[in-house]
Amino acid sequence: MKINGTHYRTIWVDPDNRRRIKVIDQRLLPHQFIINELVTVEETAGAISDMVVRGAGLIGATAAYGMYLAALAAHPKRLTEDMARAAALLTATRPTARNLAWAVERVQAAVAGMTDPAVIQQRTFATATAVADEDAGFCRRIGEHGAQLIKHIAARKSGGRVNILTHCNAGWLAFVDYGSATAPIYAARDEGIDIHVWVDETRPWNQGARLTCWELAHENIAHTLITDNAGGHLMQQGLVDMVIVGSDRTTHTGDVANKIGTYLKALAAKDNMVPFYVALPSSTIDWEIDRGKDIPIEERSGTEITQITGPDDAGILHTVHLCAPGTAALNYGFDITPARLVTGLITERGVVAPEKQAIARLFGR
Repeated sequence: MKINGTHYRTIWVDPDNRRRIKVIDQRLLPHQFIINELVTVEETAGAISDMVVRGAGLIGATAAYGMYLAALAAHPKRLTEDMARAAALLTATRPTARNLAWAVERVQAAVAGMTDPAVIQQRTFATATAVADEDAGFCRRIGEHGAQLIKHIAARKSGGRVNILTHCNAGWLAFVDYGSATAPIYAARDEGIDIHVWVDETRPWNQGARLTCWELAHENIAHTLITDNAGGHLMQQGLVDMVIVGSDRTTHTGDVANKIGTYLKALAAKDNMVPFYVALPSSTIDWEIDRGKDIPIEERSGTEITQITGPDDAGILHTVHLCAPGTAALNYGFDITPARLVTGLITERGVVAPEKQAIARLFGR
């Protein structure tokens, strides 16, 4: 994605110092574009848990680079212990997203049995880089496959505008590049299809309002911000042609964990016969859990509900309270959309039915 004419990934290695990992501080967008440096595994874990970085693919790539930073700092006589400690620290930061643990496990497997610190450092760096490159490549291919679905809708509308509703931010900022839910939108746009996106604000962190709108504006794609509860009404009015959302973890049977509120969109789509697609790279698939209700659901601080941050007219950021002091708040980060409500999964290998056998066939399982 380009910001003011310059292409950025969401995470990259400092070209002048390979011991420093660069990330965009997403907490400050769209008001400030700030690049942070990560130099320790502790800083990396903090960036993930505090949502400096967020989104399934990006936190996976960040965790992989965190293992590399851990290898740089590990004591030569405590390599195994230090790497295991780093893995536990990173994995505990965000329990719902599968990509995070998958990336950590991949780095651990790459250095299993090794004892030479220099070799471990080289191997962890290579593996983290591969994780990041694959994430970008997978998302690009998700875009290619998803664009075909959009083209079919455009053809049915005789070339008319395709209205797509999305939830949260499953865009470039949630991955290393392209995004998952936004990748088909970008690819279809590149093929000349007229697209408009309904963007859920996505409380409580407002990733749709803050991040997805910002991305789409930089890509010159028509979009309109709506409240989270407006989607069902738009579907009833025939103003939504399809829904595309992302996923933080999808079971190999097709149940989907995504940002809280996704389930309600799927219910509304089903009732109004609007196709509901989930875009995800295969690194998001959990091959062990059979039922969505067994996916751990992250609970976050209630202050994310009771407070909100934004700039005043002078551009100075302030945090204000939305409710009375002492108000209790329950803040689940995700919900589960059952496979029966999902029209299809858009993956890097193609579009597949949200069914155990179909998913297994597509990925050679």
